[in-house]
Amino acid sequence: MARYIFITGGVVSSLGKGLASAALGALLQARGFSVRLRKLDPYLNVDPGTMSPFEHGEVFVTDDGAETDLDLGHYERFTGVAARNTDSVSSGRIYSDVLEKERRGDYLGKTIQVVPHVTNEIKDFLHVGEDEVDFMLCEIGGTVGDIEGLPFFEAIRQFSHDLPRGQCIFMHLTLLPYLAASGELKTKPTQHSVKELQSIGIAPDILVCRSEQPIPEKEREKIALFCNVRKEAVVPAYDLGSIYEAPLAYHREGLDQAVLDAFQISPAPKPDLTVWQDVYDRIHNTDGAVKIAIVGKYTQLEDAYKSIKEALVHGGMANRIKVNVEWVDAEIFDHEDAAPHLEGFHAILVPGGFGERGTEGKIKAAEFARTRKIPYLGICLGMQMAVIEAARNLAHIETAGSEEFDHEAGKKRFEPVVYHLKEWVKGNHAVKRAVGDDKGGTMRLGAYTAALAEGSKVSEVYHATEIEERHRHRYEVDIKYKDKLEECGLSFSGMSPDGRLPEIVEIKDHPWFIGVQFHPELKSKPFAPHPLFADFVRAAKEVSRLV
Repeated sequence: MARYIFITGGVVSSLGKGLASAALGALLQARGFSVRLRKLDPYLNVDPGTMSPFEHGEVFVTDDGAETDLDLGHYERFTGVAARNTDSVSSGRIYSDVLEKERRGDYLGKTIQVVPHVTNEIKDFLHVGEDEVDFMLCEIGGTVGDIEGLPFFEAIRQFSHDLPRGQCIFMHLTLLPYLAASGELKTKPTQHSVKELQSIGIAPDILVCRSEQPIPEKEREKIALFCNVRKEAVVPAYDLGSIYEAPLAYHREGLDQAVLDAFQISPAPKPDLTVWQDVYDRIHNTDGAVKIAIVGKYTQLEDAYKSIKEALVHGGMANRIKVNVEWVDAEIFDHEDAAPHLEGFHAILVPGGFGERGTEGKIKAAEFARTRKIPYLGICLGMQMAVIEAARNLAHIETAGSEEFDHEAGKKRFEPVVYHLKEWVKGNHAVKRAVGDDKGGTMRLGAYTAALAEGSKVSEVYHATEIEERHRHRYEVDIKYKDKLEECGLSFSGMSPDGRLPEIVEIKDHPWFIGVQFHPELKSKPFAPHPLFADFVRAAKEVSRLV
């Protein structure tokens, strides 16, 4: 049975708990333990896939087709453990399941209450897969004291008493603000945060304290005294140059040792941090830099493209080169020429998205990259925009567009080179969808196989002719335009196994121009950069050497 580590937060950034959880998972792995990380979110959305990126950042997709919180992306990047649909749950999902059971009659007419019905549902979720790993790390979203999170805190309090003694510990992240005027760190917010946690029956075993300044020994002693923890269990978390320094930094400060001590695991295996030392070396010992433009419409919130940015960093590591990412708002090109905004970049990436807003700008970005011979990577909608650009400017289908835009406008304006996907094959059965279906969880989601054309650019990049990648989309390039577009130089180099769905397009007489219908960024890791991103950055590096 797994040992449980519950990670809660006081006044910390949204990345604080997720990064600490991921780094701790990596450190426990380095000591030879198996881990799984989970996220319990207090928001009432049943499905994160229905949320705008402006609301909650990126939606991370798992192999089995779950749309989850972006923190699961950090967990995968740091541990290499593929997330599953059982690794993320929201209050909305919990309440939905409880109400569904009530309507089905499972509760035999009893009054439905937060305790025990909602809390029991949460505890059932926590038990899933507990015999598969040594440690289960469970992050509770939000901040202690938030009304939305109270059922989760009550559930984990009960859960800790249900388990045998010594099977569960609590880790709490807080902020130590630094007052420049007086030149001191203030511990009072941490004390109050712990007091709030204790008031609902949870006593933290370990405190992780975010700080911009070194924490003096006397302040650690003060925090330990007033928060009722051992001094060695007060672990500093300082700002870092890169999130991938976190495992080494937390190890230096003794986080993994504090966890092992709390579980009374002694003697403990020594950690093998070779992988993370190599990652650190690749971050800090680079040979030049490249500038890559991400042309999107959610550029005001970088978390909307979190996995893409991290995958570019990983691509830089593979080439020992620093990747400087600049965000370019696609809507600028609706009324301005793209050239002045894109000149000087060594590569252009157009990510996914939904809706018509900003798409004409993305089409212009694809045209700029194609005509100027600049490396281009189009992901999901970015691939579709590249196809539409080729259809308009190479195949002379002047009204080429997407059915998505016509559905949004409520009238027909385009010849649908991209259409609404109504049926596809998943495993051994057919999946059918209609335009009017509910939005949540109704896309083509999760891992699907693609067959790559022999001799194509992508087959060289992957060193394979069959791959498996994660999808998240409702619209697909129409295969009936394949022959006409290939005559114009746009090669359909990746297809679904049945040959019905285009997965990858590329331009042969171009240094590097690839569009993919899937999301390769979701599988990239610092110690295992995704092949597409590694080669994309390599192509950008070659351009930078020619400038």
